[in-house]
Amino acid sequence: MAASRESSTIHEAADGSELPVLVFEPAEGTQPVAGIVLFHGGALRKGSVDGLAPHCRQLASRGIFAVSAGYRLIGQRAVSIDDCIADVRLAVEYFSRLAASRGLDSSRLASGGSSAGGHLALVAAMIAPDRPLPASKPGVAAVVALNPVVDLLAYSPEQQQVLEQNAGIAAGRAIEYSPIEFVRPGNPPMLIQHGTHDEVAPIDQVRRFRDAMVQAGNDCILFEYERAEHGFHYPGPAGHFDDVVDATAEFLLDRLVSRSEAGALVPGRELLVDGTTGSTVATTR
Repeated sequence: MAASRESSTIHEAADGSELPVLVFEPAEGTQPVAGIVLFHGGALRKGSVDGLAPHCRQLASRGIFAVSAGYRLIGQRAVSIDDCIADVRLAVEYFSRLAASRGLDSSRLASGGSSAGGHLALVAAMIAPDRPLPASKPGVAAVVALNPVVDLLAYSPEQQQVLEQNAGIAAGRAIEYSPIEFVRPGNPPMLIQHGTHDEVAPIDQVRRFRDAMVQAGNDCILFEYERAEHGFHYPGPAGHFDDVVDATAEFLLDRLVSRSEAGALVPGRELLVDGTTGSTVATTR
């Protein structure tokens, strides 16, 4: 596996402050074939760009230009989720300029992230800046989300109230930030990787989102990791890091480069096709 090159830079937040960006590129002399910008998790209040650096590093070694970009955190320089979303939108624009300088056009670029970062990437791609309208221009050609919350109304009224308070969302307005409400024909292709024992975002809400996407005629793949909990995709004892990176790279190369060049599925992963929705669910053996 070819080594990657690493560097760091900054992008400008919506308030004019500086945010960190970690840049991972294929080895010297290797032209990237696709690109992705990732946003870390942490419930909008913690986390850093270092969290997804291992994922970016491995993706770069597979020929993908990978960036981990920061956004302001609530309780620090952000007041609400709106500040986080604004920063993510600017980060996607900055990433697009970086990618263009490396010969990648918008048709080969994706966004994504983990948990809260995955939710932010989905919001930026699916919901227009002047909410609550669906986005007419996603800004990216695909989205990869790791254990995201996709249905903010799937929780009890008490849980929704806590969620709104923690995210700085006005009471009763969680629906305006709920990706499942903005599923429309023309949403970008999506890969969601999720644990079946996720206690933060139960798998049922993600399955409903996948079904809604497919019923709208969109391309949405859900990979389910049996008995995996929230945050299952990091290096360590969970044991799913390699599977997650492989699936992400495969999806990006397939959807953004050429299906004819994508090759077979990674050995050891079993595909189950849901005959009702026509969608694909994967479980690790």
